[in-house]
Amino acid sequence: MTAAPTPIEVLLVEDDPGDVLLIEEAFDDNKVHNNLHVVRDGEQALDFLLGQGAHAGAPRPDLVLLDLNLPRKDGREVLAEVKANEELRTIPIVVLTTSEAEEDVLRSYELHANAYVTKPVDFERFVSVVRQIDEFFVSVVKLPGHGR
Repeated sequence: MTAAPTPIEVLLVEDDPGDVLLIEEAFDDNKVHNNLHVVRDGEQALDFLLGQGAHAGAPRPDLVLLDLNLPRKDGREVLAEVKANEELRTIPIVVLTTSEAEEDVLRSYELHANAYVTKPVDFERFVSVVRQIDEFFVSVVKLPGHGR
């Protein structure tokens, strides 16, 4: 019998309450025991990642799920700032967005996103996609600071 993977800290950067609920349900349905933190805009995301402001003392995420279309500071700006920051650039970022535009895909990878996933409209497919992301980053990938 293998030991259960160590829970990881996941930061979800998403302004759509419906999508937040879907992702939370997907984690629950998959019995994911990771610690899911949610922020609603790009400025909150950077505060969380930097452990400042209202997010002073926040845990360093092991994985970020980032929407591109956010208020105050969009996901592209967040991605650029995180990947330009020496302390944060090793955190894997999965762009999880409704956009299928080729320019968004290309720009995200130019900004060093680790993956680009288009959000499915169907609930079951959405749950499946979130489950696959979780399984990949928890069970397959070796993350910095985790002895898996």
